[in-house]
Amino acid sequence: MVCRLLQGERVAFQIFDKDGIDMRDIVQVFHELYQENNCRVVQSPLRICPLGAHVDHQGGVVTGMALDSCVEMAFAPSDDGYIQIQSLDFPDTEYFHIDNVPEMLPGFWGNYIRGAVLSLQQDQKLKRGFKAVISGKLPIGGLSSSAAVTTAYLMALSDVNGLEIAKKDLVQYSHWVETDFIGLKNGILDQSANILSEDNHLLVMDCQTNEHQLVKKSDQMPDFEVLVVYSGVSKALIGTDYNNRVDECKVGGWLLQDLTSQETTALEDVQLRDIPRASYLEYRDQVPGRFQRRLDHYFTEQERVQQGVEAWENGDIAQFGQLMFESGESSIHQYESGCPELITIFEILRECPGVYGARFSGAGYRGCCIGLVDPKFKKEIQQRIEDVYPVQHPDYADSYRINFCKTNDGAAILENVKEESEQ
Repeated sequence: MVCRLLQGERVAFQIFDKDGIDMRDIVQVFHELYQENNCRVVQSPLRICPLGAHVDHQGGVVTGMALDSCVEMAFAPSDDGYIQIQSLDFPDTEYFHIDNVPEMLPGFWGNYIRGAVLSLQQDQKLKRGFKAVISGKLPIGGLSSSAAVTTAYLMALSDVNGLEIAKKDLVQYSHWVETDFIGLKNGILDQSANILSEDNHLLVMDCQTNEHQLVKKSDQMPDFEVLVVYSGVSKALIGTDYNNRVDECKVGGWLLQDLTSQETTALEDVQLRDIPRASYLEYRDQVPGRFQRRLDHYFTEQERVQQGVEAWENGDIAQFGQLMFESGESSIHQYESGCPELITIFEILRECPGVYGARFSGAGYRGCCIGLVDPKFKKEIQQRIEDVYPVQHPDYADSYRINFCKTNDGAAILENVKEESEQ
């Protein structure tokens, strides 16, 4: 794929004015910033998890889809080994040598390229760095932009160093960045959906075995689009109750082990996937308070995943959507995630004609609510959100966003991209 910039088209280099930014703009900024005509572009999609909320870190089975909205990065090799990246979404330029990677700086967007270099260097030899311009297209929060940018960095590093990395290995490198370098106790859903997805397929990922399957959309399934409603509330997961919920799931599993007279494992090694469902059903009532609720969410969510895959195969989007609504309810009441703004959006979508199903996206403490919708109802859905949400949450009236997306393939590097000033 070749990007052609028409004669006379120019894009001002303004970091924070990125409305309407597309691949041509990013390539243009790259040319103006680095004075190089040739570059490659990696497109790394944002993702949704329609079913399988909050179970990946317990080794559960989850579903995912990549969106046609991507993190895009124009890049070219740097023979001197330096990494130089300009983001169009955040201030500052990240700049360091691959042999002298800075430490993780809490809250800094450059952490992900730092982690990507260290991740590959565990068993790969890196000789070249790269210079790049990077930007995303949808508001950050709930669509796993962190996995998308990490994949973009890993693919660029692999490309400029001539490394051939299998997709499954790429998932593991990316996961290491978030868990070992950033410190988030998440599973591999985000990376898997970002890398392994195929358009018109439902990714079904076993987060314990790392095995996956791609379930083709039934020819009988009606058309749908993915609705993404950004609440305007953004907060890094490392600053939410995300890690606490992971620990509470582990405590619930540890209590079930004890009640069933199983040999208890170290708390950090407990995964609910290892607990038989029969043990949960028999001893559930003896598990106290919030730990019981975490168990309820995990085991019912695994049922919804299984039923959802069957509905997808049969083209029953109404049933698939109903399971999404049930997942959303469980996330609120059993897993106890969410914030008032996200709950408002979920309630709007639950009552809105043309919405097959909806739930929070990502960890559900900020960011987005997603839905599968009938395209014929897009105007009505948007109008309903606009009539209710800014009235109930005026502090976010200027920052919330409504986007309609389609599904897409996983991350990929495009063919050589070159600015052409003449036709």
